Amino acid sequence: MATDLPDVTLSEADGVRYLHLGSPWVQGAMRIAAPQRVELDYVQRMLASLLWLPEEGWQGGRAVQLGLGAGAITRFTLQQLGMPTTAVELNPQVVLACRRWFRLPADAPMLHVEVGDAGRWLRERAVPGSVRLLHVDLYDHEAAAPVLDDAAFYAACRTLLEPGGVMAVNLFGRDSSFARSMARIESAFGPGRVWSLRPTREGNTVAVAALGTGLPGRDALAARAAALEARFGAVGLPARKWLRMLRTWPPADRETPRGSD
Repeated sequence: MATDLPDVTLSEADGVRYLHLGSPWVQGAMRIAAPQRVELDYVQRMLASLLWLPEEGWQGGRAVQLGLGAGAITRFTLQQLGMPTTAVELNPQVVLACRRWFRLPADAPMLHVEVGDAGRWLRERAVPGSVRLLHVDLYDHEAAAPVLDDAAFYAACRTLLEPGGVMAVNLFGRDSSFARSMARIESAFGPGRVWSLRPTREGNTVAVAALGTGLPGRDALAARAAALEARFGAVGLPARKWLRMLRTWPPADRETPRGSD
């Protein structure tokens, strides 16, 4: 276990509690009066992963988060989707803060939070083909770059997913490393299986990769987004807006446009 991990600090403003890791950078947030609401734009966009699943796929299956943050995605997959959920977090202070200040439940048959390195967990503990939704948010305390971002890591993420499973990854779209990260994800998942959403104002760009599946056609996709927003709009998922944010990878001028498989 690493011994030089940054200390966790909290701040509050306008009814929102924020998690920090030894710097002013926000690592997670929760609206105090509405803890089920997904507060941060980029976290909302990570849950655009649900667009790749048919409506009946929003329940059942298993969810994994690599990087806990303030626990927003963990609470969502556990409490809103009813999925058995595992989260892997390197910093034990983050887990403690989530339990004390961010409404993260204690471990139970439906929830397991493991303190440890996500890469090692993938190599040694993960069960291949066992996960429907995988969310990866592994930035360091300076929010400078993902701490796990090589080809072997994304290949291990692919191996973890069940057929039709989906991975969403938080990247910095304005960073020069973005194209390299996307190319590594595409190498793991294959051509036509990687997309991104438009960057947030802060520069976070969510990449989505699907194992053996793509987005449905335009009408079916619009219906799926409307169903998502009807069900989860009250907790902060503006699913119909995501349709205007989707981008193919590589960009459309380098590859055929998004398919309808």
